[in-house]
Amino acid sequence: MTHPTEADLAVVEAQLGREPRGVVEIAWRCPCGKPGVVKTAPRLANGTPFPTTYYLTNPQLVSAVSTLEASGLMTQMSERLAHDEGLAASYQAAHEAYLADREALGHVAEIEGISAGGMPTRVKCLHVLVGHALAAGPGVNPFGDEALALIGDWHATCAADTLKDEL
Repeated sequence: MTHPTEADLAVVEAQLGREPRGVVEIAWRCPCGKPGVVKTAPRLANGTPFPTTYYLTNPQLVSAVSTLEASGLMTQMSERLAHDEGLAASYQAAHEAYLADREALGHVAEIEGISAGGMPTRVKCLHVLVGHALAAGPGVNPFGDEALALIGDWHATCAADTLKDEL
């Protein structure tokens, strides 16, 4: 993870279509080197608590994850939690890891114990889970890892877009 440069923040702004808020680190970069996940402060500059520590910004991934969400995958994942104790335990551990990462940035009482993405009892936002999986690495967030596996070779598009940017 690296502290964001002005150039990084400009890329993130272009990716989001708005000024990024509370970015403290670039938590993951796509293979082309651009920011793909930002790590955000648990309290924004205006005082608002912000539980989403890992925010997915890579447009190709955002689009691919949106497609997965629209397919009903989150409902299926949530149902599996009720029937698979090992999966539920792994997802609980992901929740705890997420909370620990956020707490390292500062304590915010209003969001204490609340992670993001529906953890630990349901799947509410795959974008958060994929962001967490990319930032933390494989084996930390089971549903983030699963979504990435379903998306497959998305980074070929990213590399092609980078070549267009350089021409």
